[in-house]
Amino acid sequence: MIIKPRTRGFICTTAHPQGCARQVQQQIDYVKSKPAITGGPRKVLVIGASAGYGLAARIVAAFGAGAATVGIYRQGERSGGRTASAGWYNSAAFENAAQAAGLRSYSVTGDAFTDETKQKAVELIRKELGQVDLVVYSVASARRTNPRTGETSNSVLKPIGKPYTNKTVNFHDGNVTDITIEPATEQEIRETVDVMGGDDWQQWIEALSSGGVLADNATTISYSYIGSQITQAIYREGSIGQAKDHLEATAQKLNEQLGASGGRAYVTVSKGLVTQSSSAIPIVPLYISALYKVMKEKGIHEGCIEQTYRLFSDRLYTEGGVVPVDEEGRIRIDDWELREDVQEEVAKIWNALTTENIYELTDLEGYRREFFQLFGFETDGVDYEADVDPNVNVLNVI
Repeated sequence: MIIKPRTRGFICTTAHPQGCARQVQQQIDYVKSKPAITGGPRKVLVIGASAGYGLAARIVAAFGAGAATVGIYRQGERSGGRTASAGWYNSAAFENAAQAAGLRSYSVTGDAFTDETKQKAVELIRKELGQVDLVVYSVASARRTNPRTGETSNSVLKPIGKPYTNKTVNFHDGNVTDITIEPATEQEIRETVDVMGGDDWQQWIEALSSGGVLADNATTISYSYIGSQITQAIYREGSIGQAKDHLEATAQKLNEQLGASGGRAYVTVSKGLVTQSSSAIPIVPLYISALYKVMKEKGIHEGCIEQTYRLFSDRLYTEGGVVPVDEEGRIRIDDWELREDVQEEVAKIWNALTTENIYELTDLEGYRREFFQLFGFETDGVDYEADVDPNVNVLNVI
């Protein structure tokens, strides 16, 4: 089968197994090129482990600290005439590399929001690892059925209070236009918090704790974003910002609960990156394209794997054992993005942006390329004209 990218808006409906495998190997090679993380985690659960920060955390834990890992992600095998998902191919590549390196790794597939998936994970950890000392929660979803209420919620990416107008871009063709987004209703805000807030993270920690598989000194982290003034109305001050506020409040609650047994909980504030989630947010792809231009020119650009290695080595597992946090108790690895000189230049670019100068003033081409790389395309060293088998098995999966 010759696999080509097929797009529908901000989604690519195909994925390339060899491209995904090569990118996973590139991330592994990066981590192996860095100093080992001393005092790092030994047994790690990653919830949402098949792409983005979750995949990067699993790679850093395994190949940077030698940890045994369990990854939770949705089933994504090939069906009918379609390829498997990029997350499935990523996970297969990780499992193969981990086995070759003599690292213990296991996968649990299913809906992370369900009690069934949580119980499967607890039983697997009890059988294979005993307990975990790091839990990474990196679930990004537009829809959730809460197992405790039975209610299904859908998240929205909208401002709050009044309509919001700003520039956006079609990153496939470079067309810059203005977009007006209507404000979220109270019901939409509540549902967004239910999907993207901290409730499921809390349920996971409770399930692990009651199942006896959470170590006394365990650390748990989840991810948030603040961003610049340009994206505030649609992100931090919008419906998803309400969800992130709930997530951060959950971290404080978990920190108190786990602290009694030496544990800790943090929200990590990351930089703007090309992810499937960020691609769906109006205005954000254009902002990230300008941000990439500035940060690459300054030599301080990072992708998921660079950010995650820095998170582990410079924040979570430092020699002195003290985790640097801001006044809200959050770990900040968005510090380079929010540097004053970076944001000043991004703002200048933003004010001047048009369809005619988009490729000159921003790194939109780099953004578009990274978007396709999420699905295994446009990766150096891969022959995309070659016939490949889209059927790929994941080792150690239940």
